[in-house]
Amino acid sequence: MKRHIITTGDGSKTIQIDEWHEQYHSIHGAIQEANHVFLKSGFDAVISELKLDAISILEIGFGTGLNAIMTLLKSEKDAVHVDYVGVEAYPVSVSEMKQLNYTELLEGELTNKHFNTIHNVPWEEKTSITNFFQLTKQNKKFQEITNSNQFHLIYFDAFGARVQPELWTEAIFKKMYHALKVNGVLVTYSAKGSVRRALQSVGFKVERLPGPPGKREMLRATK
Repeated sequence: MKRHIITTGDGSKTIQIDEWHEQYHSIHGAIQEANHVFLKSGFDAVISELKLDAISILEIGFGTGLNAIMTLLKSEKDAVHVDYVGVEAYPVSVSEMKQLNYTELLEGELTNKHFNTIHNVPWEEKTSITNFFQLTKQNKKFQEITNSNQFHLIYFDAFGARVQPELWTEAIFKKMYHALKVNGVLVTYSAKGSVRRALQSVGFKVERLPGPPGKREMLRATK
């Protein structure tokens, strides 16, 4: 499918799939969305609630690496050790990655170096990017996930249910439930009623939270 780079509302870029008219991030702001949904509502909330100095994270939809680089920067700032697993069935190309401007907009002298490293490390191998951030990229479909009781937090950042409804089903969320530790949390930008009900049906306690710019609500689910 044809893809091209677009600029979102906060000046950060993302990838659009023309056939679906679907983007990797919110058109209202890629960085704003990642910060609100995954960092503030996910990372900060779980660290605070569980009083952690080390956290294991599963990202469903590694995509452009935006959530990963922002989590890396957060881990350095807060001195929290992160074991990060990013699952992606269709990795972005080198040419696409080079057109993204996240490192120009995010703070930190080494951000560009770390962003390039995140994209260049081998798949299927755990790699220490910094003293606080370890990354394992897994090239596989979400349906192939078999982890059990491993993660404190899941960033559920799949393409929307409008274009890939099969990724927002009870079957997928059952896998997410099993992958989480007790009291673990899943956060997602979606607030669809069907998504909320699917999460609840597999055992999650689900909250509606204020959404990022351009969205009224988002969901946070706790095991």
